[in-house]
Amino acid sequence: MADLTCKDLSMTYRNPQTGAEVHALKDINFTLKKGELLAVLGPSGCGKTTLLNMVAGFLKPTAGEMILGDRLINGPGVERGMVFQQGALFEWQSVKKNVDFGLRMKKTKAVEAADLVEKWLDIVGLQGFGETPTYQLSGGMQQRVALARCLVNDPDVILMDEPLGALDALTREKMQSLILELWKETGKTIIIITHSVEEALLLGERLFVMAPRPGRIHKEYHLPFAERGLSEPLRAIRQDKDFTKVREEILTMIWNMEEEIMGRV
Repeated sequence: MADLTCKDLSMTYRNPQTGAEVHALKDINFTLKKGELLAVLGPSGCGKTTLLNMVAGFLKPTAGEMILGDRLINGPGVERGMVFQQGALFEWQSVKKNVDFGLRMKKTKAVEAADLVEKWLDIVGLQGFGETPTYQLSGGMQQRVALARCLVNDPDVILMDEPLGALDALTREKMQSLILELWKETGKTIIIITHSVEEALLLGERLFVMAPRPGRIHKEYHLPFAERGLSEPLRAIRQDKDFTKVREEILTMIWNMEEEIMGRV
């Protein structure tokens, strides 16, 4: 595993209707140490998903560069794994076929691949579901499949784009705990995009609050709650006065950004 560095990262494009230049991101600078868990939060249009897609290699920046270890990121790579909001699974195939997809693409030996699949199904709590058609699973179980499919390929960096946004409250809480457990057990570097302030506080060892027009890092937090979540109930942490204080501070910050966007300030 290696550090991820973003230097003077910017992304502009032309509005197809007006022809005006839009700054999706401007002058993004940070270094994410190996094993860190970063949550990225902000109002709609602040460039959260654009940033994640650039790190994934799906989009190329118009300025700046991204470096993982000593290698320039200029496209997708096996050292970066992606977990999407809806999982992007092959729902007509079995759980095993979904999880071993990347291994088949790499032509991993069948016995080795089978062992890896069983290992990760067990870790994410899906032991015994390998032959189940994926469409028969609940939303939370499908996201567990998506996590196993990502982790079985042993990426250095795990990128999550609103991975829990479509889940009900109870399932979402369980999945938040699972993400923290996987982070601790694997030592992986994780970047998670979310619209939920509470989720960002619970999962973000580091937290970026982004501002729009142009998209930029408005404020960075270093937080204790992710580490605490490994040994304390998440519901108890939510009621902590320090948690509440930071939550209200960020909610007010984002509220003011939204008001400014709407022209009310």
